[in-house]
Amino acid sequence: MSSIAKQLQVVHARIDAAARVAGRDPQAIRLLAVSKFFDAGAVVEAARAGQTAFGENYVQEALDKMAVLKQAAPELQIEWHFIGPIQSNKTRQIAEHFDWVHSVDREKIARRLSEQRPPDLPPLNICLQVNISAEDSKSGLAPQELLPVAQAVAAMPRLRLRGLMAIPAPTEVEQEQRAAFRRLRELAEQLSGRGIACDTLSMGMSADMDAAIAEGATIVRIGTAIFGQRHVGNP
Repeated sequence: MSSIAKQLQVVHARIDAAARVAGRDPQAIRLLAVSKFFDAGAVVEAARAGQTAFGENYVQEALDKMAVLKQAAPELQIEWHFIGPIQSNKTRQIAEHFDWVHSVDREKIARRLSEQRPPDLPPLNICLQVNISAEDSKSGLAPQELLPVAQAVAAMPRLRLRGLMAIPAPTEVEQEQRAAFRRLRELAEQLSGRGIACDTLSMGMSADMDAAIAEGATIVRIGTAIFGQRHVGNP
């Protein structure tokens, strides 16, 4: 068994344990393997170990991997998630090549994605990114900006609004981790109360996934715990 396959087993066991502690069904939580800065070989290794969903932050890096995988392992069924900041000049490539986008934080970006999504593909699954800790350095909608953007995105024809995503300020204090994730869950519940479908909470990474699962995460975005330490600049 490869090291990546072994680490996937460890991560799944951690998800299962955290879910059971929280009284949740582990099957309700999806693992998104964050493969940025790792090569296509690492994606193939993880996919052959049963991982299907992969998250990428940089469009060109992701497209390069997709091209390699199409040639080297066309039998693999991979679901691609874009999780990084979105530049306006990259929306067409994202709309054409990804299945999910977790990082929409402007109506303008959502509209471009909707207009540029090819009609022969299913609607693009969208999570709105919320700056839940009000950090100047982070992208995302302020909580008070969320409702009108969610209403607009929910009405766009080539998109399917799925839920919310957040990257809270880092802390090792579990109560603080849980408080941030709880705020995101409450925002999702408020949208649902307004009739806006919201079945996804994309929250929790290697360092805080237990707290995220306790507060209702349905997708956890895990990179380091699966692939090891990243070497920036060596995709």
